[in-house]
Amino acid sequence: MSELVRLTEVTKVYQGGITGALNGVSLLVEKGEFTAIMGPSGSGKSTLLNLVAGLDRPTSGSVAVGGMDLGKLGEAGLARFRRDNIGFVFQFFYLLPNLTSLENVLIPAQLKGSEATARARELLGQLGIQDIADRFPARLSGGQQQRVAIARALINSPTLLLADEPTGALDTHTGDQVMELLGKLNRDGQTILLVTHDAKLATRHAARVISVMDGKIVDDARLESPERAASEVIRVRSEEASR
Repeated sequence: MSELVRLTEVTKVYQGGITGALNGVSLLVEKGEFTAIMGPSGSGKSTLLNLVAGLDRPTSGSVAVGGMDLGKLGEAGLARFRRDNIGFVFQFFYLLPNLTSLENVLIPAQLKGSEATARARELLGQLGIQDIADRFPARLSGGQQQRVAIARALINSPTLLLADEPTGALDTHTGDQVMELLGKLNRDGQTILLVTHDAKLATRHAARVISVMDGKIVDDARLESPERAASEVIRVRSEEASR
């Protein structure tokens, strides 16, 4: 595998902030990895994801994705970077209610006409929801809506899929199904960076789990031996919560 994401001594302090949302964070993510970032609310995990996505800029330090230093890009350059490289899946689905599933998937498509439609239908099929292409969001379950959102994130074949609490609005069973789907995408070669507060969910599906606390990385576990490593990650997270 080769390097895809590199953060070097990244600090992020929001206006009026006394302490940093991130404090001197360095991180390397390789192509093909499924990495989960865990931490309590306010730990800095979503800030980290936003910096990798080019949605925010660090106060100091550097963020590079695919060899591109995002700090050297202007706003137009960042918009092109996101369009060409990033797929984003959120906790809430953000589907337009007046568009069908297929039309929602096509919103960010760079392909046009029949080629774009064929790509969208291919994705709906891969995600097991080809039969709901013509349904509106109000007629879909939460799990179906999130799958449509994932298809939308994949329409431009992104280098990196970012998922911010993608199961947060779903029940446990449906959340597991969505995580299994992300795992399959990863096995097919998709690099995934996931933010979650659920240690058990992360360790069941991600190959690497990073724990963030008070803006710093406090643990970085590669789950070569899932049963042993998962219990160790959950122990670390329990210790964080008790601080």
